[in-house]
Amino acid sequence: MYVIFCQIHTIQKREEKIVKNDKLQMILAMVIFGTIGLVRRYIPYPSEWIAFIRGFVGVSFLLLLQMLYKKTFVWEPVKHNLALLLVSGACLGFNWILLFEAYCYTSVAVATICYYMAPVIVIVLSPVVLKETITLKKGLCAMGAVVGMVLVTNVINSGVSGLQGVFFGLGAAVLYAAVVLLNKKITDIPSRDRTVFQLGISAVTLLPYVMVKGNITSFTPEPLALSMLLMAGIVHTGIAYSLYFGSINRISAQTVALFSYIDPIVAVLLSAFVLHEPMTPVMAAGVVLVIVSAVVSEIDLTALNLFQ
Repeated sequence: MYVIFCQIHTIQKREEKIVKNDKLQMILAMVIFGTIGLVRRYIPYPSEWIAFIRGFVGVSFLLLLQMLYKKTFVWEPVKHNLALLLVSGACLGFNWILLFEAYCYTSVAVATICYYMAPVIVIVLSPVVLKETITLKKGLCAMGAVVGMVLVTNVINSGVSGLQGVFFGLGAAVLYAAVVLLNKKITDIPSRDRTVFQLGISAVTLLPYVMVKGNITSFTPEPLALSMLLMAGIVHTGIAYSLYFGSINRISAQTVALFSYIDPIVAVLLSAFVLHEPMTPVMAAGVVLVIVSAVVSEIDLTALNLFQ
């Protein structure tokens, strides 16, 4: 009996260590996602180019990992969900364009907080699209997030350029909310496979748009910009998504939801302390209100255990 007890204890300790490593992977992925606005500041190329290259390099990196680990795709569910994959992949690509444009017209903090209106949009649309009911808690949290966004963006006193940044950020949020809602309709495809297909579709979808809108002949290679562009594709897409999907299955949904808000916190901190973008006390209060509202709307605090 003692031997069996020791074996069970050893297995439990090993599983606890795996879960802790998965949480560290998830945290690292969220930190990486939170730095994309900073990286965008050092890439002087059009947003559509950045979005296309991010998708192309990211999917190439993930496909390389698939081959190295000898993973195979599950093709039959892909055929059944092809229309949803095409639309969600296109939404993902154009969502990146709008987000990168938002970074050009307003601060990283404002653009990121506008982008994080996506959960609010999902809450509002879920009764229509998913036939879900809006609870009182989610409704109040959605209103709190909207009030927080108004404080952060200062839309009443913003100039034309600032408003453009806000609208681009909100447009990106709408498209990302569409990606979330469409993914809830996609069934039987492993999350990693789904990401590879959606990234690939986003790159293919954006290519004609880039060819028509962007003047490829005017492309001027700059070492710093190219290195940041590769970083956006390899680190912020390939590696970050690998960390995210490599850990998500062994972490509770509650913990994943909480960790996801590391992203905007990192973005806001970088905006204030690295880029030295303006952050008034009112804006800071708005940031806190948005993040707290979003976390409370998704988290059952009584069921959450971060340390076990």
